[in-house]
Amino acid sequence: MEAVPSREIADMGGPAALPRKNGELVFDEAWQGRIFGLTVAMSHAARFEWREFQARLIDEIARAERLGDQSSYYERWLQAFERLLADKGLVEGKALAERTRDFESGHRDDVF
Repeated sequence: MEAVPSREIADMGGPAALPRKNGELVFDEAWQGRIFGLTVAMSHAARFEWREFQARLIDEIARAERLGDQSSYYERWLQAFERLLADKGLVEGKALAERTRDFESGHRDDVF
């Protein structure tokens, strides 16, 4: 696998277009920037092709819209990322569910 060119990420268009304000990426919460960075880093490390992730994101956005899901762009991003990792065997569903519960319950803090 080749590393994804930065332009390919920056130039994502259509439903997958990154939220921007005055040309700069917009993250409303710290976790959004972290999940963006993690996704890009894993693609650069050749864990998956960027186009694979982009296709998953577009599918997740379409699914959420069909269902009338009011989740944010980055919640959809996170869902696409988690599904891709699980499908590629890069994370186990049980481990992901446990970590999610830890964050939701406050047993794990998202501040580093």
